[in-house]
Amino acid sequence: MTEPLTAHALNILLVDDDEVDVITVQRAFASNRITNNLYVARDGFAALDMLRGTVLPAERRVMLLDLNMPRMTGIELLQQIRDDPALRALTVVVMTTSNEERDRVDAFRLGVAGYIVKPVTFNSFVEAMATLNRYWTLMEL
Repeated sequence: MTEPLTAHALNILLVDDDEVDVITVQRAFASNRITNNLYVARDGFAALDMLRGTVLPAERRVMLLDLNMPRMTGIELLQQIRDDPALRALTVVVMTTSNEERDRVDAFRLGVAGYIVKPVTFNSFVEAMATLNRYWTLMEL
């Protein structure tokens, strides 16, 4: 977790149970000089606790969500978020290894802002994070 750097920084919640993927996201953020605040939840239950608690600021939040997690899948977490009036408007971008059409359809049916299949190479991952950062920056205009 990082401390807020500016009043305009986004609070990004990465929900992923894979430590290597978490480190890869952190490295890709550093490579792209993305200074938004990054918080990590290892599963859907921890993510809900963070979203409903006081650890994660309640404003300017975006979630990067893996679908393939134990205990609660990303789709199940997304359903809980959309069913909760206090969380319903949360911007969610799926970032997963799943290229299954069913997962993609379910995610978009639940109102995700985007669906990214995790790139295999680090350079591709860095470019994917740069693209997301450009999207966030454009949305701020």
